[in-house]
Amino acid sequence: MSEELRDEGRAEVLPMVAEAILMFLEQRGIDIPDDARERITSCDDPETMHHWLTRSATAPSAEAIFDQA
Repeated sequence: MSEELRDEGRAEVLPMVAEAILMFLEQRGIDIPDDARERITSCDDPETMHHWLTRSATAPSAEAIFDQA
């Protein structure tokens, strides 16, 4: 049951994180190509989303949030 709740919570939180990433990029005046937008909104890995969220504050482009550095 706890696994089920964890999955349900993840399903609710990850779309909000995706929206935050997109909002950060948009507010910084960064163009978000459709393929980058799709990659962000379809991601289901919390660690990856955390990395992208952090990178969205300083990345020079939408594609740069996907860098491993």
